[in-house]
Amino acid sequence: MTILVTGGRGAIARAVTAALTEASQDVRVASREPSALPSAVAYDAADPAPALAGISQVFLYSDPSTAPAFVAAAEAAGVKQVVLLSSLSSLGGPEDPHAKTEQVIAAGSYATTRLQPGAFMSNAKYWAHQFRATGQIRLPYLDAEEAPIHERDIADAAVRVLLDGPGNGHDGRGYPMTGPESMTRRHQISLVTAVTGVPIEAVDLTPDEARAEMQMRDEGQRETLLAYWASRVGTPATIEPGGELLTAHTARSFTTWLTDNPGLFT
Repeated sequence: MTILVTGGRGAIARAVTAALTEASQDVRVASREPSALPSAVAYDAADPAPALAGISQVFLYSDPSTAPAFVAAAEAAGVKQVVLLSSLSSLGGPEDPHAKTEQVIAAGSYATTRLQPGAFMSNAKYWAHQFRATGQIRLPYLDAEEAPIHERDIADAAVRVLLDGPGNGHDGRGYPMTGPESMTRRHQISLVTAVTGVPIEAVDLTPDEARAEMQMRDEGQRETLLAYWASRVGTPATIEPGGELLTAHTARSFTTWLTDNPGLFT
């Protein structure tokens, strides 16, 4: 029984791989850039069949354009279980890209479980790049509320489902997941200063300033993000307990994440 972990260079995939290895599982790590990751195999999302040969379970990153190719290859390979890393945004309606991916992946004959996390605490890594370059963190809608989640909590949930295997109550289920508390991004930045001692200037960009500064190839996705952040101002995020249901431990705090990632802002 070999488990394939796709997106092997990502923080969640690395944590999944480490935990499965510690649990004495046979793990195959796949990456689109395998040369950057020792012992990884190449993963071509348009033709995943080579990476899926001999695989029984998969931790999967996917999107609507490549999901059909995965389903066909997984069926041919005899895969028994897929744990899909999706998003909380999939609950917003069938036109959401994550919802479309879920629909395609769930059509396979293997058991499917969908992990649906909200905002990642690791988004703060992008703020760190900006801070080191400018001395500022420049974001629109600093008072938008979110409940960001630690990537290790997502990984712990994925590992629990994979170790339980197909037929153990997770089949066909989605698990919405967030961190333990709703907070504004302004408050998150204040916590960075509290933990690191580094004073940070938080700049609340106007929507037009954000459009000029946000480097995104997909303008539609940018506008969706801006509209979402605008809708979250003054509205506390709902805390989703999916991760805690799977792992039986309390979700890690943003302060814990900052402690786990020292040196980002120095």
